[in-house]
Amino acid sequence: MLVVFIKSIITFFLVLLVVRLMGKRQLGEMQPFELVITFIIAEVACIPMNDPYIPFYYGIIPILTLGLLHIVVSFLARKSLVVRRLLSGRSLIVVDPDGIVYDNLKKMNLNVNDLIEAIRSAGYMDISEIEYAIFETNGKLCVVEKAADPTAVKPAFLPLPLVIDGKFAMDNLELSGTTVPMLTQAVKKNRLSGIKDVLYADVRQDGTVYISPKKGKCFTEKLAISGGGNW
Repeated sequence: MLVVFIKSIITFFLVLLVVRLMGKRQLGEMQPFELVITFIIAEVACIPMNDPYIPFYYGIIPILTLGLLHIVVSFLARKSLVVRRLLSGRSLIVVDPDGIVYDNLKKMNLNVNDLIEAIRSAGYMDISEIEYAIFETNGKLCVVEKAADPTAVKPAFLPLPLVIDGKFAMDNLELSGTTVPMLTQAVKKNRLSGIKDVLYADVRQDGTVYISPKKGKCFTEKLAISGGGNW
């Protein structure tokens, strides 16, 4: 009994340490691969804890291995958009100014009832009040309301990511009609050496680009993009 008690205490603090190293505050923030690792850790932690005859390292080694695997995979996902999309997929717009995007619902294996329930859960009873609804890669629904006054100076925009951690999102550049030289010039104009110094950049339908460098203050620029009506 004492052995099981001591194993339980050690396992608790070990699992707590590994989960804290994962850096997530709640389950809703986890990507699919992180959720899988969490479930496996919970499973392997129980095996030596419940059976006093199973060597303790049968649980410790898998937990530490999974924790290390998460760190390595997270590092690769930060450095590569391809790896990030393979592991986490991509956000999908399910409602746009034209209405419900049926093709994206099919990609997510959702039906209209699922979408309406998710919209109501997000606090919106009337879908006609929504300009955009996006399912993020962690499963959460993000909603952009329509402007209260369609003629307002600041209509509802949906920012489109162009640069993430110094890497171009080429498909979004093409969709927005933003060119690499155009964006690079805007970056250098604000005393950055190049795109590698940009942590995040996005563009709105009116051509306003928000740029947040890895070091220093964020800034905005206005570009003459050609694809403002594409999203």
